[in-house]
Amino acid sequence: MWWKLVALLGLAAAAACGGRPDQERNASHGAAPDTAARDRAAVSAPRAEKHTIVFVGTSLTAGYGLDPDSSFTSLIQRRIDSLGLSYDVVNAGVSGETSAGALRRIGWVMRQPADIVVLEVGANDGLRALNVDSLRSNLQQIIDTVRATHPQARIVVVGMQPPPNLGARYTSAFRQVYPEIARKNDAVLLPFLLAGVGGVDSLNQADGIHPNVRGERIVAETVWRTLEPLLGAKSSAKR
Repeated sequence: MWWKLVALLGLAAAAACGGRPDQERNASHGAAPDTAARDRAAVSAPRAEKHTIVFVGTSLTAGYGLDPDSSFTSLIQRRIDSLGLSYDVVNAGVSGETSAGALRRIGWVMRQPADIVVLEVGANDGLRALNVDSLRSNLQQIIDTVRATHPQARIVVVGMQPPPNLGARYTSAFRQVYPEIARKNDAVLLPFLLAGVGGVDSLNQADGIHPNVRGERIVAETVWRTLEPLLGAKSSAKR
């Protein structure tokens, strides 16, 4: 399990949950969490002639600690371009964000075009041991907003896992939120973003949580396996 290094939890919470504001501002392109300026910087406008994939997430989506070109979203964009597919990737990841923070900004993010919306939400809820029912409610409201603004958009729910030291009951309840929400909303489930990377020292940065360049390539492959069928269907439908 990717949280095997429980001793690093304090450092992890600082890096991913807001304990190191200077680094978070850097990861958010110069703005503090939950500000309009941060959102404007975190979301880049796609080219109008292309379909759009919007990734809404935390520092794991934002590419914390990496050159922007090494983030898994950038690797996905390069794969798409190499295949000649008509999609732009928008990285709306924000370091330190909880599900409540994602809910507060999702309306703004959804002002732009979106054919596929990938929701990587909840990693920081798990780190902070926040209420699982609140996570479930926030995820549902986020999906409701996406559906209200972009009824035809496909939604991908990305599963996350909390640290095991929070107890078996909390860990089990947390994990169950993602497949439950995906089933309820006819969304696509990506079971775990960090499969094959979490807990592997050689694939993570010094904090033990955020993938390094090698790990990010594996994350990109994990995401691609879920995305590829959706891209094919969407591309064929719009020809």
